[in-house]
Amino acid sequence: MTEERPILTTRQGHPVRDNQSMRTVGERGPAKLENYQFIEKITHFDRERIPERVVHARGTGAHGWFEAYGKIGDEPASKYTKARVLNETGVRTPMFVRFSTVAGAKESPETARDPRGFAVKFYTKDGNWDLVGNNLKIFFIRDAIKFPDMIHAFKPDPVSNRQEAWRFFDFVMHHPEALHMVTWLKSPWGIPATYREMEGSGVNTYKLVNEQGVAHLVKFHWVPKQGVRNLTSPEAEAVQAKDVGHATRDLYDAIERGDYPEWEFCVQIMSDDDHPELSFDPLDDTKRWPEDQFPLLPVGRMVLDRNPDNVFAETEQAAFGTGVLIEGIDFSDDKMLQGRTLSYSDTQRYRVGANYLQLPINAPKVDARTNQRDGQMAFFVDTGGENPHVNYEPSSMNGLGEAQKPRKDYHQWVEGHLGRYQITRAADDYTQAGERYRTFEDRERDDLVNNLAADMKACPEHIALRMVWHFHHCDEDYGRRVAEGAGIDLQKALALPPLPGKPAPGQNRSGPTYSDGQAEEASPHAGGSPTQQAAE
Repeated sequence: MTEERPILTTRQGHPVRDNQSMRTVGERGPAKLENYQFIEKITHFDRERIPERVVHARGTGAHGWFEAYGKIGDEPASKYTKARVLNETGVRTPMFVRFSTVAGAKESPETARDPRGFAVKFYTKDGNWDLVGNNLKIFFIRDAIKFPDMIHAFKPDPVSNRQEAWRFFDFVMHHPEALHMVTWLKSPWGIPATYREMEGSGVNTYKLVNEQGVAHLVKFHWVPKQGVRNLTSPEAEAVQAKDVGHATRDLYDAIERGDYPEWEFCVQIMSDDDHPELSFDPLDDTKRWPEDQFPLLPVGRMVLDRNPDNVFAETEQAAFGTGVLIEGIDFSDDKMLQGRTLSYSDTQRYRVGANYLQLPINAPKVDARTNQRDGQMAFFVDTGGENPHVNYEPSSMNGLGEAQKPRKDYHQWVEGHLGRYQITRAADDYTQAGERYRTFEDRERDDLVNNLAADMKACPEHIALRMVWHFHHCDEDYGRRVAEGAGIDLQKALALPPLPGKPAPGQNRSGPTYSDGQAEEASPHAGGSPTQQAAE
């Protein structure tokens, strides 16, 4: 504790000196498993609700299948990945998909202004592949250590039990990278008309790896063949007045009448490096990859053609995790992806149980052979080796053995200082939000401004002024219209100084910087780090 204000600590009582960034090897990662503060924070967050999901509680699901084209764009898929599910044509891979809202409780209305979850489970010949994403292509934050703070700010007030605009924007005003997502969310894109008429995205950056061990950065996207349709606030209110579960009903009824919804699976690809020529870091999930530079390349199609037989056994017990990948698809150093990979599976083990993967909806369609045993609700023993007495490896007594090594493995080069970093390329925190504002249709812009103006009226003055300052630096018309709609003095807002410890809007940091504002030290090795060599 200090005389000025109470300080944040861990549950062990250790002072938290940095709550903004995980410890990573260099600015771009990867993250380290030793991130105790993050692990304590995220694993406690995973256990904040039972039995309902902490996030994505309101949802519905359906079964279907995926069929690959065997190509990525005009090239063989094998050029980029050895994943069989993306290479083999004429094969229908079974799937289960769960759509959801994020912040609301299990019985909350599906007209809520909220990102929509778009979680997909492929039951491939090589085991399960989960692609856990949203309807929008970006997110609010780029470092997983901020996820519990973000959700707490967006969830109901712990005292009044009401979602409050001031809590949402009190968090957002400290994170300019969130302005892009806020601009999407507060427009009609924040309320998809139905689940069948919305896009899906993996949001995070992954990697595709081919047989030669060559990797490419990749973004995954679902494009609905039904087209995209969204609702303005008045349109959503009219729907909610009659039906709080309209999207669940729409999906169920469409499948029952044989009007099977379909999506095209697409990817964006770039080479596996840090791309200094771009104004944003391709691992930053608050940024879109411009489609004129990195076009959407068709990979396959998904069709949903069967409703669940039992909502609880299938939809509610369905458990997804970003770490559930197959050969040919790998992790990038995206800090949100690395944090989600721990959090998602940890949440499922807590929410559903240690043996959640034995449930039919979660079990792979191929045999799972492990030496894992026991735990709550184990109703069979995983298939093992020929000798039931051996549940360890290695063994000379007919136990399980390792699979054959790949002909050529992917080995990422990792070198750098271990520390907590701020992102260097921060200029696009404002740029992409402004670009999106200008590309909206007039009706979308009007709805966005009306929604934000109403929110600003519900915020204390200092929050409303800072948010208008942010919006103005995204686009002058954007900030002016929100200020006018909310009755805020624009000049008073523009007189605010830049946020402490952050570069001015539209500017980058001078180079890799620790979160205390100090520049990264020189490499102790001859020649310096690749970043420093490039600067020289």
